[in-house]
Amino acid sequence: MTAPRYRNLVYDSSRWEGFTLRSDDIIITTPPKCGTTWTQMLCALLIFDTAEFDRPLAHISPWLDMQTRSLASVTADLEAQTHRRFIKTHTPLDGLPWDSRVTYISVGRDPRDVSLSWNHHWDNMDIDAFIALRADAVGLADLAELGPPPEPAPADPVERFWSWATSDTPAAGPTLGTILAQFQKSWDRRDEPNVALFHYSDLSADLFGQMRRLAGVLEIEVTDHRLETLAEAASFDRMKARANDLAPNSDQGFWRSTEDFFHQGSSGRWRELLTDEDETRYQQIARGLVTAELDDWAHHGWLGN
Repeated sequence: MTAPRYRNLVYDSSRWEGFTLRSDDIIITTPPKCGTTWTQMLCALLIFDTAEFDRPLAHISPWLDMQTRSLASVTADLEAQTHRRFIKTHTPLDGLPWDSRVTYISVGRDPRDVSLSWNHHWDNMDIDAFIALRADAVGLADLAELGPPPEPAPADPVERFWSWATSDTPAAGPTLGTILAQFQKSWDRRDEPNVALFHYSDLSADLFGQMRRLAGVLEIEVTDHRLETLAEAASFDRMKARANDLAPNSDQGFWRSTEDFFHQGSSGRWRELLTDEDETRYQQIARGLVTAELDDWAHHGWLGN
């Protein structure tokens, strides 16, 4: 069965077609702003057993479907790697090549937190610089087919939230519908032996424990003493201090502030934005999109249930 194609201004899942997977590959599949870079860092720490890397994280763990580099250059980087590869994608699980030998790591996050984090993320992007990189890498001929660029987000943060929560036309970033739909793709295969679901809130509450769990999923042996040291390197403050090495595509120049990619890393800021009435409305929308079990995990993780 042909995998569905997911694409927008930023990425195109068709770039996975023909890519040769290795038996020990790791694919990190998450919606944007759900802890992708954090998970890449955890994998890097466990695989290399060090917090010091010889090149930026985005080159160690490239985003294959991102359209600011040619597919040939990204593929060449991956084919040249001799270590265990861990590849980033925002493509849902059903849009990726399936291989029972490959480990698929999916990460969830409260969609309300994703919304606020995405707003900052988008505002921190130099769109003109991004478009120039895309033009050099893959061209712009497909933009007419993809539709018009996203309209400016409403200035009022509450209006902006509802625009995100009710949108059914994602142009470049996640909406409530696309986030929950992507969670669903991974949730439906959570019992597969090579699929593991993690959650941002669990990583925040117990980074050591979740890193221990990840080591088990990846079948990497590490002592608790060593794991404590490695986990410290994955703290928000430590990663923010290394933004030039760890922020995605930090060498491509489309962040207004590379350091500010690691903005706050907190959860629950939506409580300052939404009234009780807003929250009731939001819950009605979210619960109409997925099952109660998945809705609970999406908003609370494993440890919060």
